[in-house]
Amino acid sequence: MSDLETRQLKYFVAVAEELHFGRAAERLSMAQPPLSRAIRDLERRLDVRLLERTTRQVTLTSAGEVFLRDARTALEAVAAAERRARQAGRPDPRLRLALKADHDAGLLPKIIEAYEAEEGALPIELVLGGRGEQPSQLRDGRADVALVPSPFDARRLDFEPLLTEPRLVALAANDPLAARSRLTLADLEGRLLPDGAPAGQGPSAEPPTTAAPHGPVSDLTQIFKLVELGAIVCFLPVSVADRYRRAGITYLPVDDLEPTTLAVMWPQDSRSPAVAAFVRAATTVVTTAYALGHRS
Repeated sequence: MSDLETRQLKYFVAVAEELHFGRAAERLSMAQPPLSRAIRDLERRLDVRLLERTTRQVTLTSAGEVFLRDARTALEAVAAAERRARQAGRPDPRLRLALKADHDAGLLPKIIEAYEAEEGALPIELVLGGRGEQPSQLRDGRADVALVPSPFDARRLDFEPLLTEPRLVALAANDPLAARSRLTLADLEGRLLPDGAPAGQGPSAEPPTTAAPHGPVSDLTQIFKLVELGAIVCFLPVSVADRYRRAGITYLPVDDLEPTTLAVMWPQDSRSPAVAAFVRAATTVVTTAYALGHRS
């Protein structure tokens, strides 16, 4: 088999994710006929059928499912190589730290202070993103290190747990459930999380299969407004709930909701002294805080 091109991988991933040639072509800003030809050429090159096509639908074969997983990995690796090369060639190198705003258990200022005292420390560039985006940012080279709350996808990444804390559900103060003292996940059946996933199933590291009816939301201000309106509920670590008490929102414990663990995470193949310094600083700050009894 001759070498595959990243263009072919991008074409296949688009079709496999959309399961519709027309939508995939629109996503790729190209016409549908050349896309269809490219996928047929790819299948001939691999000598295997990746997609089952009918007049009504497109589905992945078992070989297609395997190829999709590996194609995503390959594209991430290519993107990471490009971004890391550019980063290494910068005249003013930075440590790119990925995190979701406010999901640092209040530790970030102390970690940064400890990190800046480390040998090999570089200026920090924050890479903010939504829930669950940080592992992908590490894998595709957009970030060097991350603070990530569980659950998370740790494929091809190393991580060190920092601390574990309970999660509460945030719901509208006028929600009938707000009168209760505590809940279970089953009580939240029929309610949605900010990403459109069913709240009754708890949070997941995987993205939901259906889009949220209110569109994508990751900003806390927007999330709180939707919670106050009763459009969604949200699971938040205790440290976040304590910082954002609002008259229109009630926070309640959920008996069978897993606690969240905040971890520092980095690519498995990282050899960066700055990354190592940040990991040391993060673990030292938490160890010291626990020793002093200042748990978040």
